[in-house]
Amino acid sequence: MKKIALIYGTRPEAIKMAPIYLALRDSKNFEPIIIITAQHREMLDQVNRFFNIEVGYDLNVMTERQSLSALTSKIISRLDEVLSKERIDFTLVQGDTTSTFAGALSSFYHHVPVGHVEAGLRTYDMNNPFPEEANRKLTATLANFHFAPTQRARRNLIKENIPSDIVEVTGNTVVDALKWIIANKRKSLEREIKKFSLSKQDKFILLTMHRRENWGVPMQNALRGLKRILKIHPEYKIIFPVHLNPTVKEIAFNELGKDANTILTAPVSYITLVSLLEKCDFVLTDSGGIQEEAPVFGKPCLVLRKTTERPEAVEAGVSKIIGTDTKVVFENTLKLIEDREEYQKMSHAISPFGDGHASEKILNILEQL
Repeated sequence: MKKIALIYGTRPEAIKMAPIYLALRDSKNFEPIIIITAQHREMLDQVNRFFNIEVGYDLNVMTERQSLSALTSKIISRLDEVLSKERIDFTLVQGDTTSTFAGALSSFYHHVPVGHVEAGLRTYDMNNPFPEEANRKLTATLANFHFAPTQRARRNLIKENIPSDIVEVTGNTVVDALKWIIANKRKSLEREIKKFSLSKQDKFILLTMHRRENWGVPMQNALRGLKRILKIHPEYKIIFPVHLNPTVKEIAFNELGKDANTILTAPVSYITLVSLLEKCDFVLTDSGGIQEEAPVFGKPCLVLRKTTERPEAVEAGVSKIIGTDTKVVFENTLKLIEDREEYQKMSHAISPFGDGHASEKILNILEQL
């Protein structure tokens, strides 16, 4: 049995690693070793429990208002202890977090080959998103194999002189996770949406916003655009699961906390988020993962960022980059509400991110390797 370490720390990483873990766990050739950094403590634990993921090592690195430098050094130091005593044959890291980069670097130091899941995403702007663009480029340099979610991602890597024979297009494992939930957790989805006491007539917009580059004025501007929407269309509600970061919470409650048509909640479990995605009219987000998840449900997605590393959704017509300017947010949101032709054009359930079999493809590649 080859020991495959899965190193991750945030909820999106856990969601996208879960199908791979389940495939490895059920295989005859591999033993998955889960190493979590716990960048997202509560949200991460929810996902691990939901998918019945057995954690081998919990590094528990987070402290309040910790700098990126402190976080990176702490992850590397604690991973060093684990990799020094546990014989690992291959490491998998996912995406673009600090845990991703630190996991790849620590594995490199211990001569453990690294596979990068969701490799090749690029904005070519080191500050948007920050620090994710740097993390994924640094991880690409360290990785021995690249599991690209799309052909575009593969081309990005080859342009960076990464040999084509170590890059495979697998699709994105988030589609696997969503299709598994839809097939296996229908009663849970119905139970979760009832918690919001929505009537059949209620229409709502799902909002998520937390990225570092949007802290402060950008976030304030975007939320003010949405406040204007609620005045014109009071039949709409906004459901906003608010990130635990103190800066995000303060702005969210200052701008939207007194609006009767806004439901501000604590961060929701993943099954709750999926139930909201399934039932909402459309989505406004600065999240990377939700840009991939919304098209699976045929939900138009307005991206509250300057750039995206997921242009496939924009090209497919299911997503649109609008930034955070108050007027632009207001106008684009209003158009989706009032222009049904525009809504229909963006609501086709076309996912450019895979067919739901990415984890199987990754397992097959690992067996060949």
